[in-house]
Amino acid sequence: MNDAPGPNATLLQRALLAARDTRRLAVAAGARHRAAAEFAATFGEAPAAIVADVHSLDAAGRDVLEAFRSAGAATVEPFVFGPDVHAFFDDVERLETALREHVAIPVAVGSGTINDLTKLASHRVGRPYMVVATAASMDGYTAFGASITFEGSKQTFDCPAPRAVVADLEVIARAPAPMNAWGYADLLAKNVAGADWILADAAGVEPIDPDVWETVQDRLKDWIGDPGGVAAGDPAVLANLVEGLMMSGFAMQAYKTSRPASGADHQFSHLWDMQGHVHDGVAPSHGFKVAVGTLASVALYEVLLDLDLKDVDVDRAVADWPSVDRVERRILESFGPGPLAEKSIQETRAKHPDPNELREQLIRLRDAWPELRARLTAHLIPFDDVRDRLRAVGGPQGPEDVGVSRERLRLAYDQAYYIRRRFTILDVMRRLGLFDQALARLFGPGGRFGS
Repeated sequence: MNDAPGPNATLLQRALLAARDTRRLAVAAGARHRAAAEFAATFGEAPAAIVADVHSLDAAGRDVLEAFRSAGAATVEPFVFGPDVHAFFDDVERLETALREHVAIPVAVGSGTINDLTKLASHRVGRPYMVVATAASMDGYTAFGASITFEGSKQTFDCPAPRAVVADLEVIARAPAPMNAWGYADLLAKNVAGADWILADAAGVEPIDPDVWETVQDRLKDWIGDPGGVAAGDPAVLANLVEGLMMSGFAMQAYKTSRPASGADHQFSHLWDMQGHVHDGVAPSHGFKVAVGTLASVALYEVLLDLDLKDVDVDRAVADWPSVDRVERRILESFGPGPLAEKSIQETRAKHPDPNELREQLIRLRDAWPELRARLTAHLIPFDDVRDRLRAVGGPQGPEDVGVSRERLRLAYDQAYYIRRRFTILDVMRRLGLFDQALARLFGPGGRFGS
């Protein structure tokens, strides 16, 4: 059985039919009790291996295990991580070692960390897997790829999405309040991801895939329309949020990269992950770091949209464009020697245009600007609206709420550009030669992050 919440279930079902990896989706109150049936419909009589942490085991894992036992289905001893598990490659290897001791199909019970660890470990042992979602905390359940910290760098490893997904709305409603707020913030960020894709398409860097675009963007503003309802745990609103997160994952699954759902907003979050950032002794959630990245990105878009690119001096921008060697020296000055600098050099090399490519990109942006500005203005949620939505859901309204000072945020604008080859608003402002000017405005008197 494939269940889908809300009045737009057909959109979700259509995305499921088009998915590369996921074959079954059950989203309903009490769905955890049907986990064994969903597993059998997907994998037949194969044995199952529950993977959880101590929290998700209590939230849903014991009920899932009981469902398998009641059905007479074969299971092996569950693999249970401790309470402070993180998405580190060492933990992938621990789980991989355990999975190689049997042939059971993994069933991840948890949210982002457990899902990503199980996704990559399952792929490394050559098996599909299933996930039982315990919170609407992120969009990675149905996504292609796993976000894992490896050698000090947050990296997305290519690996298939789950073959089956079960999301129990009862469990999700009982999740700690911040977790669903994290998911809301992650979904809200898709608005910036879409704007970045519009820019990449206009510059001739990466064309928009219309079907994938529709999967995420056509109903995004409906999915994020009631942040207060998310904070209150309203079942109908949570069902709507889950739908949006699942659709976002399906888009990444179809496109085989995170482009449809991740732009400059995520680059801030990934940067702070790579730097091991903590606040009050713990790492802030992915969703809340992305929320600050969304505010930072929308603020930069405001600067761009105030410009008239028909006046841009293309010749000067090309003449001022730094060489790769100069950029690499700047990266080393900014990060210091080490894995993060090495990764940043690799990513920046991959996207650094030569002068002829830069000229072509700038001319395309300049010539398309009247229509492009109108499209971006209609697409983007304004800064004040973004902040109000985050306040209503219980999320951060500024960088200090995740332990990032204004000075560090300003540096992050510079550093976030280097860590990922994806073309975003950060790339556009650098190519135009307006990056420093934009930061002076944002952090100056009266600026979004100024005094």
